This record gives sequence, structure tokens and C-alpha cells, in this order.
Amino acid sequence: MKIDFAKLGLAYVEHKKEIDAAIAKVIDNSSFIMGAQVSSFENNLSRYTGAKHSISCSSGTDALLLAMMAIDIQPGDEIITTPFTFIATAETIAFLKAKPVFVDIDEESYNIDPSKIEAAITSRTKAIIPVSLYGQPSDMTEINEIARKYDLTVIEDAAQSFGSEYKGDKSCNISSIGCTSFFPAKPLGCFGDGGAVFTNNDKLAEIMKSLRLHGQTERYFHKYVGMGGRLDTIQAAVLNVKLKYYEEDVKRRQLVAQKYTELLKEKLITPIVKDDRTSVWAQYSVRVKNRDGVQNKLKSVGIPTAVHYPRPLHLQECFEYLNYKEGDFPVSEMVSKEIMSLPMNPYLKDEEINYIATNLINIF
Repeated sequence: MKIDFAKLGLAYVEHKKEIDAAIAKVIDNSSFIMGAQVSSFENNLSRYTGAKHSISCSSGTDALLLAMMAIDIQPGDEIITTPFTFIATAETIAFLKAKPVFVDIDEESYNIDPSKIEAAITSRTKAIIPVSLYGQPSDMTEINEIARKYDLTVIEDAAQSFGSEYKGDKSCNISSIGCTSFFPAKPLGCFGDGGAVFTNNDKLAEIMKSLRLHGQTERYFHKYVGMGGRLDTIQAAVLNVKLKYYEEDVKRRQLVAQKYTELLKEKLITPIVKDDRTSVWAQYSVRVKNRDGVQNKLKSVGIPTAVHYPRPLHLQECFEYLNYKEGDFPVSEMVSKEIMSLPMNPYLKDEEINYIATNLINIF
């Protein structure tokens, strides 16, 4: 048996007729930039998340940039985040010449440990960026309380968690600003790059809408130094179709995760989702010793795996200037050596899940 890790093509096949019609409409109208489908998609995002303002943009990375630019992050400002995440979380901080300040993760959820945040706050701290890793939101109640105490902005990096819930509220609408990605491999993915920013703050929304259009307030009049950060209309059209069926996709992902856990929990460290939240399972990641050997054995029987992420950010070459060293964040370092993602998508069949689990268990 040969397993497809993400089965991205099936997401198209399943809704091919609607997606083709939506793309054709954009082409017929030649409305490739900021066409009607963009505002329609933003309205649909607001209905889905409950956020007052949903602002589409060109990628999850640009979503983070828009959020930080909107709160006027300046060189030398500090932003607290996790070292166990995709580089975009901290890269965007550094891109604005601010300083990423890392805090270790919780060993069960792999999200930032809120009990360690206060100790990292200084007079230069301006924001906290918790990452809702693998599809599960962080401990947002505790994080938001810390932020209120110190007058900080919380920007949820929800690139992997769009559609999950925290205490009954949707991810992307559980902090001052939420940011997500519609990269093709995300639970809700487009056919290229795409992202969105969410807020209930009218002023921040107005600024971010302007920033994504080169800081324009009206054509050729620029209030801010911004960026070309728009979501193109074809991607919005595709996402409008896929969003209609997204809740069903999330349920199917959750069933796949439940089946994996039932089969693997006696032998491996399987993911833990806290009782007051849900996950959309952007990844299903287990922890194993001798990861390279395990991956090679699985590959030999047609089972692909991935590592999210093999080296925490504080040990990346590009962040050497921050003067962190090995041992500074022991949980992140331990998890990064053991974490391994199994195939995860809404289309995995029971026989595929059983095949993956059986071969994995047999290694141990």
C-alpha cells in the first residue's frame, strides 16, 4: 500500500464542478484583484468565526505582518512567542526589526506555556504571539489575562487552527487579533497562497485594510507605509466553495485522529487535546525515539511522514544574534527531537489508518 500524506487533489475532485464554475466566473469577469468574491469570502469568514472584521490577505506570513504593523511595532520592541513553531511566527517579528523573545512550551499541548510568560516581560514588550499548533488553540484565557495586566496585544497565530474552538469560541476570534493561513496543505487550503486577519477592533481593522493596499485610504493617497498584501480573487472564489463544506472536513479529520489515537495510545505518546477546546488536526503528530530509523522503516512500506519541526527557532542560524543556546528551552528541544507527523487528511480510509498504525506499532 502507498499512502498519500495530504491527498490535496481529492479536495478539488470532491467539489470540482463548483470550484471550476467559481474560477470561470472570475475569469469571465476579469476581476482578478479585489473582485466581488473577495468581499464575499470575508463576509463568510466573519459569519464562520464570529469576528466582526475578517480581512483577507496574501498569506499567513503577511497576516502576521499586517497585525504587527497595525499595532505599530517598532525596531527594538519585544514580542513574546514560542520557539517551537514554523519560522514565520518569529521571522515576521525580526523582519520589522523587533526582537522575538522565546518562552518554552507545555509538554502535552506543544503550545506556549503561559506560566512562563510573565517572567519574559520587560518594559519593551509590546505583544504576545501564541501559536495554536497542530490545530489546537493555546491557553488563551491565561494569556489574555496576562496581556490585560501588562497592557499588551495578543496576536493569535492561528495558521494551523482555523475552525477549532476554545471554550465555545472559534480560533481567530479569541484574542485582540487573529491570523490564519490558507496555504494548500492547511485544513482549509486554497490553490496557492492566502491568509486572513481577524479583529473586533474597528480602528485596527481600518488600518489593516489600508496596509494591505500599500497604505492607501483612497486611490493613490497613502496614509501608511504598507504592502501589496491582497488575496487574489481566484483564491477567494476557491475558498468560498471549500468553506461551505469545511465543517464536514473538520469532523472527518477529528474521526481520523480518534482512530489513530485509539490504535496507538498504548505504544506511543499521542496528541492530547484539552477538554475546553477542539483541534482541526492540521497535523497528527506522535513522539518517537530514533525518529530517523522509524521514518525510514515506514517509508520502506509506503508510509510518508514529516517533522514539524526538527529544530526550534532559538537554535536556528538566522537567530544566532539573539544569543540563545542549547538547553535554554528544554521542552521545545526534547519535543523537536522526537516529534513525527503521520498522514492526516479528511480522506484517509480505515484500512489506510490501520495499515499505518500496524506498521508503526510493529517497529516497537
